[in-house]
Amino acid sequence: MRPAAALALPRLTGILNAFSKRPHIAHPPHLPPPGKMASPSLHTLSAKDAIELDKELMSTGGFSLDQLMELAGLSVSQAVYIVHPPSKGNRILVCCGPGNNGGDGLVAARHLWHFGYKPTIYFPKKGKNEIFDRLSTQLHNLGVPFTDDYESALAETDHIIDAIFGFSFTGAVRPPFDKVITALSSTQIPITSVDAPSSWDIETGPPSDGPGASFMPATLVSLTAPKPLAKYFTGRHFLGGRFLPPTLEEKYGLQLREVYTGMDQIVELPPSKP
Repeated sequence: MRPAAALALPRLTGILNAFSKRPHIAHPPHLPPPGKMASPSLHTLSAKDAIELDKELMSTGGFSLDQLMELAGLSVSQAVYIVHPPSKGNRILVCCGPGNNGGDGLVAARHLWHFGYKPTIYFPKKGKNEIFDRLSTQLHNLGVPFTDDYESALAETDHIIDAIFGFSFTGAVRPPFDKVITALSSTQIPITSVDAPSSWDIETGPPSDGPGASFMPATLVSLTAPKPLAKYFTGRHFLGGRFLPPTLEEKYGLQLREVYTGMDQIVELPPSKP
């Protein structure tokens, strides 16, 4: 009798050959390509509504802050992979603020590490919420470095994630953030901003003067829904945060189920009209 291994080998070879001869299955022609939006426009979410929506998600919606950060950070990491794949340079500087926006940045950094990037974390000022300690521990366990030398890190990166301020930011940019925003405004390194370009007002966009007046990142990832400031943005614009139940979509006038395709966590939006 032939050994069992000898009998199994031809059978396995036949299976592999059958798989190799399968025809390529193209993206369905009736659907928009991954990362592209079918609808030309979306309702925007004001600062007040964005705050109320977050509260509802974490009360009647049954979500925890950790879950929302995880989904937001995953969306950001996928957008970065599209606009700046590792082949363009895998060094990513993630600038994190002390609020939830900074937490989104930490989650994005973790996912990007698993995608093959080399993230570095910079905190102008670290948040006091214990979730920052847990997210930081996760990154330390991956060997992701944290730096206090922002200028050196900026000179040694291929892409920047701006996760400093989110939709709740108002007023003037104060130390220690002013120098960072000024550096972001002047660098030629491509930047992806999380939910809002840092220093921008959620309603009126970039400030008229001071730090951030000339800040225009290459990419913006709006979370849950675009904010009014998006009409002032001229770069590539993505929407992420695919988790709203139908009841909240209807309450806030959002039609997000019609936007996403298949299993995509993000979708690219059309450029803002001048």
